[in-house]
Amino acid sequence: MDRLVGVILIAVSASCFGAMAIFARLAYEAGTDPITVLFLRFTIAAIFMVTVMAVKGIAFPRGRTLISLTLMGALGYVGFSLSFFTALTMAPAGLVAILLYLYPAFVTILATIFLKKPVTILKCVALSMTLGGTILIIGLDSGNGQVLGIVLGITAAVLYSIYIIVGSKVILNAGAFPASTVVIISAGVVFSGVVAVKGVQFPITLTGWVSVFAIALVSTALAIVTFFAGLKKIDPANASMISTLEPVVTIALAVVVLGETVTIPKILGGIMILTAVVLLARSEAHAQVSGG
Repeated sequence: MDRLVGVILIAVSASCFGAMAIFARLAYEAGTDPITVLFLRFTIAAIFMVTVMAVKGIAFPRGRTLISLTLMGALGYVGFSLSFFTALTMAPAGLVAILLYLYPAFVTILATIFLKKPVTILKCVALSMTLGGTILIIGLDSGNGQVLGIVLGITAAVLYSIYIIVGSKVILNAGAFPASTVVIISAGVVFSGVVAVKGVQFPITLTGWVSVFAIALVSTALAIVTFFAGLKKIDPANASMISTLEPVVTIALAVVVLGETVTIPKILGGIMILTAVVLLARSEAHAQVSGG
């Protein structure tokens, strides 16, 4: 049951992350820009997390755990975010998104090498289904892209993979909430420095600000806490594959909130990812029962 809860937590995290694209689009329409959104995202989330920790008397991690979490936020999350957003300016969005969603494959490889996690037939099948489903949902824009943009897209995937692998070890020594708080604060400090150099461009409408707060509280605070909580319970490779629910949620919300149309390939892609998630959930439940 514990591992099934982990699967559910990762699915909740993916849903929160998946909603971020919709919130971000509404924020951009209100006059803000990606760097300002990233700054506000982590700053607002950090204030919220620290407030909750102070009210509840939750202690911060210490020693090596604190250092590791700080590096995960300041280098891992920031490096991933900047690589991804910069890649979007140099290569087609579809291509960059596909490159990012190579991260479950990278996580599987890294988990095998460094965590000695076995590569099962089920993992290979689920990995193929999630990657194929993602391609169908996002679509592969084959337009010309700069080599640097492609490299940065792959770099984003690699950095996020390392973040997940390191997180799967560090989270064993820290609670999900304090660990998330340190990561968020660290990322917020770095992005504060970035906007100090580049300047800010705040939203000019109420909808824009509501969207920014939704990004901070739902797609950052809640998303990261539930991801760490789930990662503490299940295999990191399986967690990364379940996280590919993100584009499924994004497409569903785009249809409901933005009135966008859905195509047959996107539906098929969503079915493939959902099927893979069900297979992984059953695998985790079986492992729990068998004591694996």
